[in-house]
Amino acid sequence: MIQLMSFRTRVMQALFSLVLASLFAISAAQAAERDRVLAFLETTGFDVALDSIALSAEMAPDMLGVDAGDFGVAWGRLSQDVFDRQEMREIALGILEETLEEDALAHAAEFYASPLGARLVQAENASHMVEDDETKQQAGLRIISDLVAEGSDRPQLFQRMGQAIDADGTGVKAVQEIQFRFLMAASAAGVIDLQLDADGLRAFMKDQQASTQMALQAANMAANAYTYQAFSDDELKEYIVALEHPLMQRVYELLNAVTFEITANRFEVLAYRLKELEPAQDL
Repeated sequence: MIQLMSFRTRVMQALFSLVLASLFAISAAQAAERDRVLAFLETTGFDVALDSIALSAEMAPDMLGVDAGDFGVAWGRLSQDVFDRQEMREIALGILEETLEEDALAHAAEFYASPLGARLVQAENASHMVEDDETKQQAGLRIISDLVAEGSDRPQLFQRMGQAIDADGTGVKAVQEIQFRFLMAASAAGVIDLQLDADGLRAFMKDQQASTQMALQAANMAANAYTYQAFSDDELKEYIVALEHPLMQRVYELLNAVTFEITANRFEVLAYRLKELEPAQDL
């Protein structure tokens, strides 16, 4: 089964690279060189954002309706193995080398190398690697609550920032697709006894889409409030304008797609590997 999963993973990655290459119509001559992509990852902080995908593994037991503690110490070893940070960076590098256009790369790198950009990356890196997401969310919600009580415009700035980062509004669909692929993979692996078929699960998720979107928007606003609390309104406005630039929009569309595919891929692999830890559970 592991050999089959490895082959399937390579095929998925290859197909995804081809889709992105077609989407952005990038020739080999236009594709960014590996060393420039590596520098881009570090300058923009996307390398740390990729590393933080590993923290999302904590959602897996919740989606299965079990406690991570039920898996024992083996859970930590397994999640670290599946969400290997070096492997995730290599996958991202392979995709970005083929799809990241030089003009978009240069534009984003120039902004994030500026004094404001560097401070933003530092704050974002620190926020990405906070392992206790619940504490971060609660702190962000308190900040939002205080700002609303004061009549501040900052909550609207955070909302506008979220819209700029996810301009095509695919965030909630990406989250649900990750859940779908994980649950279907867990069912196929015999880790869970899923009582819904693929169509039924999609229908259920479609019914939950509005509430999921509201929850996601609230979570993103709280995360932004926490992350950017040291920045002035003027600095936030400058950042938002930078995010809304067409070239930056292309960069974020690509980075969002890369993040989604890597996360979904790792969760599928995790679903099959969970068979090593726990007998089938009813869901």
